[in-house]
Amino acid sequence: MRSRLARYLPCLQWGATYDRHAASRDSLAAVIVTLMLIPQSLAYAMLAGLPAINGLYASILPLVAYTLFGTSRTLSVGPVAVISLMTAAVLGPLFVAGSAEYAGAALVLALLSGVLLLAMALLRLGFLANFLSHPVISGFISASAILIALSQLRHILGIEAQGDNAVMLLLRLQQELPQTHLPTLAIGTASLLFIYLTRCHLGRWLGAPPRLADSIGKIGPIIALLGSILLVSALELGAAGVKVVGIVPQGLPTISLPELDLALLRQLLPAALLISLVGFVESVSVGQTLASRHRERIDPNQELVALGNANIAAALSGGMPVTGGFSRSVVNYDAGAKTPMAGALAAVGIAITALYFTPLLHDLPHAVLAAIIIVAVLSLVDIGALGRTWRYSRQDGAAMAVSMLGVLLIGVEAGILLGAGLSLLLFLWRTSQPHIAVVGQVPGSEHFRNVERYAVAESSKVLSVRVDESLYFPNARFLEDRIAKLVGQHPAAEHLVLMCPGINLIDASALESLETISERLRTAGIQLHLSEVKGPVMDKLRRSDFLRDFGGQVFLSQFDALKALDPETTRKALAGAHPSSPAHGEG
Repeated sequence: MRSRLARYLPCLQWGATYDRHAASRDSLAAVIVTLMLIPQSLAYAMLAGLPAINGLYASILPLVAYTLFGTSRTLSVGPVAVISLMTAAVLGPLFVAGSAEYAGAALVLALLSGVLLLAMALLRLGFLANFLSHPVISGFISASAILIALSQLRHILGIEAQGDNAVMLLLRLQQELPQTHLPTLAIGTASLLFIYLTRCHLGRWLGAPPRLADSIGKIGPIIALLGSILLVSALELGAAGVKVVGIVPQGLPTISLPELDLALLRQLLPAALLISLVGFVESVSVGQTLASRHRERIDPNQELVALGNANIAAALSGGMPVTGGFSRSVVNYDAGAKTPMAGALAAVGIAITALYFTPLLHDLPHAVLAAIIIVAVLSLVDIGALGRTWRYSRQDGAAMAVSMLGVLLIGVEAGILLGAGLSLLLFLWRTSQPHIAVVGQVPGSEHFRNVERYAVAESSKVLSVRVDESLYFPNARFLEDRIAKLVGQHPAAEHLVLMCPGINLIDASALESLETISERLRTAGIQLHLSEVKGPVMDKLRRSDFLRDFGGQVFLSQFDALKALDPETTRKALAGAHPSSPAHGEG
């Protein structure tokens, strides 16, 4: 009973062995993550168009929920830049940013995301995230980071300049540049430099070990936050036009269900699904990366449960959509967190801040929050990945480029949808024209290789054809045409052996094509055979009439096939010399 319950509540597994050593490591990590999470939560709430307190609220109960249900020991959940940007992109056209209606819609968006994630977990649909390829996600994140940085420049400059894409933002920034507010510019620029320098150099200047130095560098935002509050308060810069956070409610959030409106639910549902998928992919990627360092594993379907409950907790407690964050999770790991309890302890730190310290945030400049966001997101930009991906695979590179251009020129939702759509179309196009090769026996061995790449022994009686792709409806007709062409090029062939080591699936359409190929070959006086058929594929073929009707044999290996159908060619090839190295690589 306990083991079954632990399957749904992973906290029971690590909780059974939780000791003083783990508690001390988790407590230290929680202090460091809390110091980082406070300014980030405030900044990402501003990025999402929400009051600052929503960011703090989104960093309390969601962390507790993940502690109970999550399988990663070091993943840190909360507001993140990309999800905050997507929230703003969805709600910005519908409501006035910062209004009660806007904040209420953000709660509905978080609730929808949570429910969708739980539904995906119930149906065990974690694999759906695989349809967002790594190049698409990488391009989306890089372009989103650039878009986020551009959107925050208005706070650094102290001007009003908004837009849904990079072109609009740049045009508005250029138009409003003469209205730059110099005190705001001074605070924003100084904050940018300070946060960047502390992030990259503070730990080294203090002579700390590399991992500790990286953790120390993360406290730059909290120092900038406190220093700017003191400066603005002492010089009364708020009265001089420097925009500040203003009144931040004091106390813990009240637990209540967001006001639900059927029309709004329908309107937000597509965006909630996209936010759920992007958040899940980002969270699982981070979780798997960190888990591999400890030779552990995470359960993607249970992560759906954890993230779903975290988003529902955010919706019930006045927060915003959340997911696992890369920078916070890495800091959590580097600080020595041993279990998810570090997240719950960090939530306690955020709760204490919300209870006692929010009045101190009144004079916090928007420019400082913008600087925190810019430095955080620019670390996510990897333009060089586009060149590396293009050199390796032009198709993946094209999908990545489309995703980036879509985000920058149209908007975040369009970017990821275009990238994912192009990836799927290119996949269908690629698999609709599978690589099919005529193979021959490598002299002196039982191996078979492409006749166009190796010096091999070919049989005039037996045409050996290797298919390097699963067979399904998009490529079934292509296989028929290719076989017909090859048969025309080998008029002396009496047998055709379809070599199947690369075939993991034969669907109903492809099965009909095999039946058609077999009938056409029989009419031409050629017998079809199969070799090296994988077990799962063979199981499916046995459930059909194909093996009974096609008249040929299924051989364990291509060597066995050639040995049975043309033993003389096999004997001569085995007696031959080893071939020279291939000119073009394996085939």
